[in-house]
Amino acid sequence: MDLLQSLTGLLLVMFIWGHMFFESSILLGKDAMLWVTRMFEGEHIFGKPYPLLVSAVVAVIFVLIALHAILALRKFPANYRQYHSFHRHMGAMRHTDTTLWYVQVITGFAMFFLAGTHLFVVLVQPDNIGPYASSDRVWTGRFWILYALLLVSVHLHAGIGIYRLAMKWWPLKAETAPRVRERLKVAMWCVIGFFLILGSASLLTYMKIGYDHADRAGERYVPAAASAIETGK
Repeated sequence: MDLLQSLTGLLLVMFIWGHMFFESSILLGKDAMLWVTRMFEGEHIFGKPYPLLVSAVVAVIFVLIALHAILALRKFPANYRQYHSFHRHMGAMRHTDTTLWYVQVITGFAMFFLAGTHLFVVLVQPDNIGPYASSDRVWTGRFWILYALLLVSVHLHAGIGIYRLAMKWWPLKAETAPRVRERLKVAMWCVIGFFLILGSASLLTYMKIGYDHADRAGERYVPAAASAIETGK
């Protein structure tokens, strides 16, 4: 079960990091973001978009999250008394890795609601993704609040998770373990910081586009080239 928990966690981290890069395509412009959207809808292969492909991916991620959560819950304190004992234990030890584990407990609990809400919206509205559609959801739909909380939770959880996976499964020699542990912690915080900055820049860009587009919320983005063809210019 530990191995399965680690594998599902690793797959989810790889997904969220990849998702973060694709989502940040908005920083390259609306056309770049639309191209990425159409890629995941299969247009570049099938000749036209199939949004249900996005729903299929979301369904797989739902299953992975559920499996990972079930496996992780068996290690969580089960009642108030256990939580109280753990807090005393954590305070007495002042052990960084123990504190990082607790941060994962808190962020994991938060993501149960935050990620679940986000994935459900994408699952039932896979065609509601694009430069304007996504920005309208972020700004006009007030989803920026959820996404800001999710951004912090998911990248703390993912970064700490990768560090803990390395410490759990990487065979370390006793004489080098302390040095490797410190280097891995530095790398962990650098990765977390990078994705928080990238995610914040992307979220602010979606908010700016949504704000400018608020009076036309619901309108879909049409690339300049396609618009020119339609108008015959």
